[in-house]
Amino acid sequence: MVAGKHIVLGVTGSIAAYKIASLASMLVKQKADVTVIMTPNATNFINPITFESLTGHKCLVDTFDRNFEFQVEHVSLAKQTDVFLVAPASANVIAKAAHGIADDMLTTTLLACTCPKLFAPAMNTRMYLNPVVQDNMKTLSNYGMEVVRPATGYLACGDTGEGKMPEPEVLFEYIVKALTPKDLAGKKVLVTAGPTQEKLDPVRYISNHSTGKMGYAVARQAMMRGAEVTLVSGKVNLRSPMGVRMVPVVSAADMAQAVKEAAPEQDIIVKAAAVADYRPRVIAAEKLKKKDGEMSIELERTEDILAYLGAHRREGQFLCGFSMETENMVENSRAKLEKKKLDMIVANNLKQEGAGFGTDTNVVTFLTKEGSVELPMMSKEEVADRLLDHILNIM
Repeated sequence: MVAGKHIVLGVTGSIAAYKIASLASMLVKQKADVTVIMTPNATNFINPITFESLTGHKCLVDTFDRNFEFQVEHVSLAKQTDVFLVAPASANVIAKAAHGIADDMLTTTLLACTCPKLFAPAMNTRMYLNPVVQDNMKTLSNYGMEVVRPATGYLACGDTGEGKMPEPEVLFEYIVKALTPKDLAGKKVLVTAGPTQEKLDPVRYISNHSTGKMGYAVARQAMMRGAEVTLVSGKVNLRSPMGVRMVPVVSAADMAQAVKEAAPEQDIIVKAAAVADYRPRVIAAEKLKKKDGEMSIELERTEDILAYLGAHRREGQFLCGFSMETENMVENSRAKLEKKKLDMIVANNLKQEGAGFGTDTNVVTFLTKEGSVELPMMSKEEVADRLLDHILNIM
């Protein structure tokens, strides 16, 4: 998404400025064209040569810099900028941007830009929570600029609290979001992901190998495309996508309850979770001890969440399920599509190379009543985007 895009990074006077070197490097590695503008105070924390070495462009500080065509630099730069991120954003620069003050290279270029503008505040907690600073950030938001909520942690001043600039990986995500077309704006999307755990005793449970990567990719891409996303997730070892409402669950019963509560207001539901079909009929109060001979566990069915959704869907709601098979993939998946009254099902074969649990890629087939579409092996993020494209084409 950032390849070929012109990103301007505005760096202000804060110790957090050193993190922007990592962000600039990330963007350049993804083929973005990056220009860095620093305030004079920022040069006390990091040398402009650092950014020039990473980006291949002159780091701008002087308001009266002119390029080789003798154009006014801040105006010519503003015309070609796709995203402008101010990070770290000091209280001073936030105040100037909120009130249209342009007295250095950074603020004059910012004022001339018509592209998406992002601010990542970094300052002492007391400064950040000061009502004047909070009002200035609200003013930025009212003018259509996005303020990235700071992290909480140990600050350079020795305090612990809100005001820590997010890590470069988080800022990178915000830039990608700003560049992504918002074709799902106004839509509410519910995604389920990960495995469920069915308790056997205080120590053991029955589960499966799902890592949640596919469901998390769908939730992330839907959020990037402007949807209001709710992610109901079993226990996974993944970072929660930014801007997504997380609902953590453990068992199939937990997931069923969470889905039922959220489903009525959703426009699109994508059921990517690997939900247990059976659970122990009896949960032992104490750890089951090893004994001589065999042991059997009596199981009972869990609720079929997808079938419930198909039977209780509201008019206009799009319902998409996932089908993990090891044989007769298309036949079994199409039977599920019809039985559970789905609009679409995403089928894949666990035995196929590049597909299944735990991988960063997938090989899927989209099945609808009208036909099927087979996709080659691609990343799960690419599959998620193709899935959302397919849903929008059908709705």
